[in-house]
Amino acid sequence: MTKISIISLLCILTILSSGCSGTRPRNPDNICEIFRENEKWYGSAYASYQRWSVPIPVLMAIMYHESGFDAEARPPRTTCFFIFPGPRPSTAYGYPQALDGTWDMYRRSTNHSGAARNDFDDAIDFIGWYCNQSYILCGIRKNDAYNLYLAYHEGQKGFRRKTYQKKAWLRQVANNVQTRTRIYSGQMASCEKEFRKPGKGCCLWPF
Repeated sequence: MTKISIISLLCILTILSSGCSGTRPRNPDNICEIFRENEKWYGSAYASYQRWSVPIPVLMAIMYHESGFDAEARPPRTTCFFIFPGPRPSTAYGYPQALDGTWDMYRRSTNHSGAARNDFDDAIDFIGWYCNQSYILCGIRKNDAYNLYLAYHEGQKGFRRKTYQKKAWLRQVANNVQTRTRIYSGQMASCEKEFRKPGKGCCLWPF
C-alpha cells in the first residue's frame, strides 16, 4: 500500500469515527431543535423513557449539564509545575460523563457489553438507568430533576450521606438542571407530536 493510500485510509477512518460519535446540536437550548436536527435522538430518548420511566426532559437536561452534548467530553487535564499537562481528575467521559467503574456496572447490569459512552443511544439509556437506580436506592421521584442530578453527581451513597450540603456550587448546578428540565418540558409540549409515530399519542411531561 502506498503512503498516499495509507493517508487516505486514515482520513476516511477519522471521518467515519467522527460520524459515529455525532456532532453537537447547533441549538442545545431548544429541545425541539435538538430533535429536529437529530431525529434518531428522539427515538433513543423515548426508548430510554419507556425502559426506565424517567421523562425525556430530565434525561436531556442532565446530559446538557454534564457534557453539553459533546460525545468526546472529558474533564480538563490538571497541570504539572503550571506548565506541563497532567492527569485528568477523573475517568468521566462521553455524553453522560460516566466514570469507568459506573459504566462497567451499567454494562453488566443491562447485559450490554458493547455500550459506548460516546454513542448517544447508549448514553441516554445509561442516564435513565442511573436515575432509576436513584429511585430504587434513594426514593427520588423520577421527575425530580434537582435531586436526581445530585445523586447522579455524588452517587447514591453520597446522596444518602448528603455530601452535596457542603457544595453550594453543586446545588446551584442542580437548580440549573431543574430549570433546564422545565424549559425542555414546555418546549416539548409544543413539538413532540412531530417526532411520534402515528397512533402512538403524545406525552406532556408533568413538571
